[in-house]
Amino acid sequence: MSGNPDSKAMTLSLIIKWGGQEFPLSALSEEDTVMDLKHSLKSLTGVLPERQKLLGLKYKGKPVDNSMKLGVLKLKPNTKIMMMGTREESLEDVLAPPPDNDDVVNDFDIEDEVVEVENREENLAKISRRVKDYKVEILNPPREGKKLLVLDVDYTLFDHRSCAETGLELMRPYLHEFLTSAYEDYDIVIWSATSMKWIEAKMKELGVSTNANYKITFMLDSAAMITVHTPRRGLIDVKPLGVIWGKYGEFYSKKNTIMFDDIGRNFLMNPQNGLKIRPFMKAHLNRDKDKELLKLSQYLKEIAILDDLSELNHKHWERYVSKKQGQ
Repeated sequence: MSGNPDSKAMTLSLIIKWGGQEFPLSALSEEDTVMDLKHSLKSLTGVLPERQKLLGLKYKGKPVDNSMKLGVLKLKPNTKIMMMGTREESLEDVLAPPPDNDDVVNDFDIEDEVVEVENREENLAKISRRVKDYKVEILNPPREGKKLLVLDVDYTLFDHRSCAETGLELMRPYLHEFLTSAYEDYDIVIWSATSMKWIEAKMKELGVSTNANYKITFMLDSAAMITVHTPRRGLIDVKPLGVIWGKYGEFYSKKNTIMFDDIGRNFLMNPQNGLKIRPFMKAHLNRDKDKELLKLSQYLKEIAILDDLSELNHKHWERYVSKKQGQ
């Protein structure tokens, strides 16, 4: 490590997120440089410094230089930093089946869950509390007359488990074309079951939050979700659209809202408004094959003219598109 051994520089405690795991790091001081940090990460992860990309590590709004001392960055204790990068020996591993993802593997078709949870008093009370207490930062005001598209992030827009040097390598194909087309008819909301910090970092890395061709109305994180009890599955976390409808009822309702998510149980409070998208995994293998967003753009365009989206069965969206195109 660099720095004066006699320095009384403070020791830093950082948490690095990479490949779906968290790595605590506490052997660095404020006198160490960004390159020292990268060498420490190489010891932890096996990713060479030149292959590492550290998201959110900036100084005065610009990416940090490798020679910059960490003390200059004013990092708080246990600051979490997301790293992207691939080990040399892992480049072929991405072609193998991905590690099991508990959410995807253990997901269930909501039609299998017979119990009605939508109108349970305790669940509606939880939604009311979210409407009252959850703070939404409006990025761009809702537009009169537009429908609402609510999008998940991980495995819907972004393969968050594969390793890569840049977020663009993990971006689902046709993402920007899809959002540009959707924006003509829909306000767009991002809702991920993670923290807002990571949602913002991913949207920035993917170029979604700064794209000139479309705008994001607002973003929601895990704190906007609620937990519901089902007899067969026990407690599960869901994304109740009632939180959005409760806050912005003058713009959005059951009739004009559609949500895309790779986890079907997230729709449990509003099954008629959910479309279960095929998960985007193994980005390096599927990047040239995946056309899900391209096809869904056609579906959104076809149904945008309807007065009530909740009358549709989004499970059959592909059949709907084929039928319309055959007319």
